[in-house]
Amino acid sequence: MSDRVAGMLLLSGVLLSGYAIAALFFLRFWRDTRDRLFVFFAIAFCLLAIQRAALGWALWSGRETVVYYALRLAAFVLILIGIVDKNRVR
Repeated sequence: MSDRVAGMLLLSGVLLSGYAIAALFFLRFWRDTRDRLFVFFAIAFCLLAIQRAALGWALWSGRETVVYYALRLAAFVLILIGIVDKNRVR
């Protein structure tokens, strides 16, 4: 394994743990407020953590990584849906 791949794996691990912690914080905020925006954010950050785990696995095994970015796209779409849902007129 090259130093470049090892550094990318380390960065993926750090980002994965950060995304997982953010998801847990948003779940706690949802539990306290019952605001649906926090659920959208928690699910989005879970998807980002899963994407980082899958990306790290793909880098480690030498596989193509482009397909894993669809999870990142889905996470950002969920964030946008949550923001639109929060701001729509009821």
